[in-house]
Amino acid sequence: MLQIRCKNNNKTKSFAEGTSLLDVYQEFADDLHFRYPVVSAKVNNVSQGLKFRVYQNRDVEFIDASDGSGRRVYVRSLCFVLYKAVTDIFLGSKLFVEHPLSRGIYCNCKKKSGDVLTDDDVALVCQRMQEIIDADMPFRRMEAPLEEAVRVFTERGFFDKVKLLETSGQVYTYYYILGNTIDYYYGPLVPSAGYLKVWGLERYQDGLLLRVPDKRNPEVLAEKVPQPRTFEVFTEKVHWDIIMRLSNAGDVNKAILKGYASELIQVSEALQEKKIVKIAEEIDDRFHREQNPIRLVLITGPSSSGKSTFCKRLSVQLLACGLRPYSFSTDDYFVNRVDTPKLPNGQYDFDNVETVDYKLLSEHLSRLMKGETVEVPEYNFVTGKREYNGKKFRLSGDSVLIIEGIHALNPLLTKDVPDALKYRIYISALTSISLDDHNWIPTQDNRLLRRIIRDYNKGAFTARETISQWKSVCEAEDQWIFPFQETADVMFNSALNIEFAVLRTHAEVILSSVPKNCPEYAEAHRLMKFIHYFLPISDKEIPPTSIMREFVGGSSFKY
Repeated sequence: MLQIRCKNNNKTKSFAEGTSLLDVYQEFADDLHFRYPVVSAKVNNVSQGLKFRVYQNRDVEFIDASDGSGRRVYVRSLCFVLYKAVTDIFLGSKLFVEHPLSRGIYCNCKKKSGDVLTDDDVALVCQRMQEIIDADMPFRRMEAPLEEAVRVFTERGFFDKVKLLETSGQVYTYYYILGNTIDYYYGPLVPSAGYLKVWGLERYQDGLLLRVPDKRNPEVLAEKVPQPRTFEVFTEKVHWDIIMRLSNAGDVNKAILKGYASELIQVSEALQEKKIVKIAEEIDDRFHREQNPIRLVLITGPSSSGKSTFCKRLSVQLLACGLRPYSFSTDDYFVNRVDTPKLPNGQYDFDNVETVDYKLLSEHLSRLMKGETVEVPEYNFVTGKREYNGKKFRLSGDSVLIIEGIHALNPLLTKDVPDALKYRIYISALTSISLDDHNWIPTQDNRLLRRIIRDYNKGAFTARETISQWKSVCEAEDQWIFPFQETADVMFNSALNIEFAVLRTHAEVILSSVPKNCPEYAEAHRLMKFIHYFLPISDKEIPPTSIMREFVGGSSFKY
């Protein structure tokens, strides 16, 4: 017999070796009170499916779909049901699970005939998905030697998975079976399709939108949010991925093995510079128009999107256009610390827009746009007070003002400035590359890895501390950044196809420093497992002006 301690109620019970987590949960169920159905668990702080069998003493924490880890298990399982339904209805078709969009998952379906999916087609897929769910079809996990899994996927023409596994360096791997359908997923699934009660599917642009549960209340669908500009950015990036033949991790790994890493870095950086030049030229054109010339450039984006480096590179290109860019700090307009709003736990909420005296800032910006001189405050971070030290500011005839910050696109900050004088830029690491055709890479993972490396290198926070803060960071982004992203005049994608190969070199040692006995180890372990799908390369050929340098160090810009 072995001992299992349930962390949900801190009770320990004895079980036979080889007992499944599902049976363990049922034994503890009477003492547990979950608001939503349990979908997975963490065993010694590592995410596992409920069919996982325990052979040694372990700590187990059961989780539902409101937990980030549980939500990933739920959505991953739902994607498998969608894939099976599509291939059952349309023989010879291919499904590409591409990226999160409109609070769902955007998928592209290629029918063997080449015809575009119709509403009737989507209705058939929905019907088949519901049949699979009503039948409570089990997900079966098969562990096999790597060469056997490669053979299985080669026979079925899944060359995206073949390339991924062949370059993974593993001895054994696993795959999943749903009915007679085989697929690969890099994380656990729910025990059976009957767990998937909340979902939706509809046509979206030229593909499908898989609707998923709301992350705060998984009993209802997440409300769909129109994101046409975000869709355009993803579409453009996917187009370039296809041209460069770098759609999946296996493609990147094969290119690295063939010695193309340097060329991939150069092309990726060139594409970003081309986009920045285009943005600068558009600002220049609108600056010189006769009526309502652009005078205010607003730049925002979520954490670790590369805003600071982008701002520096854009300023260089604006100078090359003959303009004089001036950066303006919203930090100096912080309210006195005693007036800063607080979170429910009593800590200061520095992400709240009320942290900024936006009324004064908007007034000053309006006066600057009119050519007036204003005395701008300076915030004393030691005393927590705003001071006036005689610092005056005025825009010259050939200058544009650049404001970069998390609230830059919030209209409260610039309400006294006519919209015609503003140029809004939204920047994020919108990761388009996938592990394979059915395993997308969340953009949040890209940014979290960047932030972990940067925080660690600067001595600001350990990996454990950065991970522990990440949930509150994302919640603040949901409230203060994402609602305004579609108001941007242009979106800039700071993600690079070669990025994860570079990040792995830095992240491995940092992530391995997270202790196994702390809750943050679950996320560190997941990120470590994910980053290992990419072959590591050195950052020595990353240019000193690259956005990547903001995170791995070695930038030629001063921040």
